[in-house]
Amino acid sequence: MNPSLKRFSFQAMGSHCEIQLFHDSRVYAKRLAQKLGTEAHRLEKKYSRFRSDSLASIINRQAGDNYGIKIDQETKLLFDHALTCFEESEGLFDITSGQLSRIWDFKSGRVPDHNRIAKALENTGFDKLSWHRSRLHMPAGMEIDFGGIVKEYAADSLAKLARALGSNSGLINLGGDFSVIGPMPENESWPIAIANPHSTDFTNSVMARINLSDGGLASSGDYERFFFFEGERYSHILNPKTGWPSKGLRAVSVASHLCTVAGSMASIAMLKNETHGIQWLLDSGLPHVYMKQDGEIGGPSLNARLSV
Repeated sequence: MNPSLKRFSFQAMGSHCEIQLFHDSRVYAKRLAQKLGTEAHRLEKKYSRFRSDSLASIINRQAGDNYGIKIDQETKLLFDHALTCFEESEGLFDITSGQLSRIWDFKSGRVPDHNRIAKALENTGFDKLSWHRSRLHMPAGMEIDFGGIVKEYAADSLAKLARALGSNSGLINLGGDFSVIGPMPENESWPIAIANPHSTDFTNSVMARINLSDGGLASSGDYERFFFFEGERYSHILNPKTGWPSKGLRAVSVASHLCTVAGSMASIAMLKNETHGIQWLLDSGLPHVYMKQDGEIGGPSLNARLSV
């Protein structure tokens, strides 16, 4: 039998997700997709700051405890990756900025009081964390937010699990963050269309098309959550050094050997000003595409075939 494409959709991490698998048997593919969906929900339950029973919420409730909290190996690896991002971005990528995310309410569409921003900044700073063996000590008032890492990490985790379970041809899509399980039949790449955030019609809805043969691709943008207040546009991408929304690139997509790495690189580019963000992407040497504030699209990976 020739394998055919099977698609399975589900909701996780506040996003529409899809698993695409090439296999002879739909029954087998469905069982595999169910196992992958279970893994996605496990990671959401563990790391979502919106769940009171999540590990992230438990960590935040332990802030200021002199005894600290014991961190498992999986979570320690996320902290290690976050530290690397914090250092390489010179503090722009900071998962300790949960207080800022809390006071900027994009549903109400109002700018928080300057004193509240200043107070949140006092409780922000990855370099304020300390470790004693496997125990994390976090200052009182600080909040961890894994939102800038966990979806991309989950995409990589699902792809790794699928390979371990015997799949060799498939693609994970978690709300626009992709990780390749394995290439399509005959070693063909997966075609991925990157949405144009300025588009108002279907004909111009694609910013770039990328064929991904392995690794992962992640996107970041300021176009999904924002509001206007007194004539000023405020996006949800918050600069943890100033406490205010960044005003750099409008959208960035990056490909790398891991979706986790691609997502962090894209986020850092978004947090920098436009000129520095573009230079950051160029210096990385990774395939990428971006949109500037004026709508201009650039990057070396337009309509590219990528192998990372």
